[in-house]
Amino acid sequence: MEIKVLGTGCAGCKALYTTVEQVVKELALDAVVTKEEDLMKIMEYNVMTLPALVVDGKVVAKGKLSAKEVKDVLTK
Repeated sequence: MEIKVLGTGCAGCKALYTTVEQVVKELALDAVVTKEEDLMKIMEYNVMTLPALVVDGKVVAKGKLSAKEVKDVLTK
């Protein structure tokens, strides 16, 4: 599983990245978590709300997410 957190480096984006890392560790998922801060690359995903969460190339969530919401998205 490849997980990307799209964001320009704001506090919300950093918080989501940290939350995703914690959830991946907690659920023992076989996943690579990366941060995408390049605005041109973020625009390729056609998202207007940041942060955004991308799993295996597909945008699965936008905006601020709690740890529970991240768990729900990653276990679907």
